[in-house]
Amino acid sequence: MTEAKEVFLEKVSIKEEDVVLEKILSRFRLLGPYYLRLMPLLIFACMSNALYCMNYVFAAGIVDYRCKYPECEHTTSWSPSALNLTQDTCQKYQLTGINGTCLVQAHNMSSIGRCGEFVYEDPNSFVADFQLGCQDWKRAMVGTVHSIGYMFGLLLLGPISDKVGRKKLIVFTGVTGALMGLARSVTVSYWTYVVFELIEAMLGDAYSPNYMLGVEMVAKENRAIFAPIMIGSMSVGGILMALIAWLIPYWRHFLRVIYAPALIFIFYAFFLDESVRWLLIKGRKKEAKNILRKAAKISNVYIEESTLDKIDCRRADDNDNLVTLLKTTVTSRTLLLRFLACACAWITATFNKYGLLINSVSLEGNKYINYALTSFADLPASILLMFILIKFKRKVPLIFSFLLTGSFCIVQSFIPKGYPLISTSLFFGGKFMSAIASGTIYLYTTELFPTYTRNTMHALCSSIGRIGSILAPQTTLLLHYWSGFPSLIIGGLSLTTALVVTMMPDTAEDVLPDTVQQAEALGTRRNGAKD
Repeated sequence: MTEAKEVFLEKVSIKEEDVVLEKILSRFRLLGPYYLRLMPLLIFACMSNALYCMNYVFAAGIVDYRCKYPECEHTTSWSPSALNLTQDTCQKYQLTGINGTCLVQAHNMSSIGRCGEFVYEDPNSFVADFQLGCQDWKRAMVGTVHSIGYMFGLLLLGPISDKVGRKKLIVFTGVTGALMGLARSVTVSYWTYVVFELIEAMLGDAYSPNYMLGVEMVAKENRAIFAPIMIGSMSVGGILMALIAWLIPYWRHFLRVIYAPALIFIFYAFFLDESVRWLLIKGRKKEAKNILRKAAKISNVYIEESTLDKIDCRRADDNDNLVTLLKTTVTSRTLLLRFLACACAWITATFNKYGLLINSVSLEGNKYINYALTSFADLPASILLMFILIKFKRKVPLIFSFLLTGSFCIVQSFIPKGYPLISTSLFFGGKFMSAIASGTIYLYTTELFPTYTRNTMHALCSSIGRIGSILAPQTTLLLHYWSGFPSLIIGGLSLTTALVVTMMPDTAEDVLPDTVQQAEALGTRRNGAKD
């Protein structure tokens, strides 16, 4: 048994030095002095992400409008049948005044025409400012463009993070996001707005390197606690955004209020520590040791110099690019299958997350309260997730969270109008379970790939997953046909993904892998040691 264990350990290149860093990090309490200084910086970045990635729900929200027709201007009534017209409807119908209410009335073929000017229920809205009457696709496209930009941005920023470091990228993306958001608040052109939205999504999202830095700075037993803290932070950010949107409804002022604080990211260059794991994999052992010494001093923890000297410093090849890293993954059948399964889970998780958030403002009731409640679902979910990840590891929670998300959403899609409490409760339940799935897959992916490709592969999975968030804003257009369409699609996709996850290994009790060989052995290490 001992001989077999030694052979197995040699195969996956595990040395005593590899676990020294884990032992050192485990001596710092997650609620100890050092992490209490580090966590607020990471939490602020997570909250900012919640404001950045979803603000179009309010900034470019749905606004009722009608054709400006002289006979209708004396009334303030709004007929549901005259609102949110599609381009096709506007070509076939005109609005006319009947009994003091604006209604849609079909004309004979000789009098078919289009509205030349519109009256908006909120004249200070995004839709009114850019005159988007009968162009709902332009409003929905803002969210889609953000997701497209984010998808390509992850492909670009993931490898950059692995090459230049987590800290530098957090500073760069945080400041870029602030500048692009403030620029959108003053633009007078719709297409300029869309361009700034695209640039921000590509180069202004700090969440991925921020999350990666946090995961790499805690010991394995604390990863299950750290991940829910990040999710809970985004939940608070979402609730805060709904409150700001309610207090400051004018979209230009709204954008300025949520983006101006992000200029604080400039100071991260002075107060945020780089990932120790990343420094070690880049051969910068001296800097890594200095950070650990500082953390030990702050936390009143004594670490012997001889222990710091034993930390492994396995230098990665700086010439690796995205193509090389993809080739490494494809040539490993284990990592390839794992990558495909992750990509599927990411598509579903992002589609569920954004689809439910976006459609929450279309539920019966106050849109601000609905969005806040939907965002709030992530908060208890993050608290429960701590227990779940510790008690039930990774794989089983991911399977059941997808199954329950699908079940809640499918049932909700068939609830008829007039039952807002039941409909909202099921919707809330679906969002609650999708938050658990999203939080699990985010942490799960960081544990499945080696350190020197971790952010790249995580970014690649997340990037492909943006297919879900690209499609999510378009689900609002399906509401014209049936209000249950979005929830039904979310439910069906979730149930399918639950089956895919059954093929993946569990990683809860494994140290973060540094090499491809170690990553391939995840989930089998304990069995191998017993052979």
